Amino acid sequence: MKNITLSADERLIEAARERARAERTTLNEQFRRWLAEYALAHERLRRYEETMAQLRGKLEVGRKLTREEMNER
Repeated sequence: MKNITLSADERLIEAARERARAERTTLNEQFRRWLAEYALAHERLRRYEETMAQLRGKLEVGRKLTREEMNER
């Protein structure tokens, strides 16, 4: 594993360390998670788009959905 040096406001670093402690982890571990998610976001989007393309035209609701139904979450 390679080390890097970052600069940030001391208060933010300490607040982040306190939050990490409360979550029973470390600031380094949280940064590694963030870095992996940041670096791989395009891959996640590509897999999503691939899945949607495969499903397109294969799923049927049985009726036309209203605008409200299509926008429900």
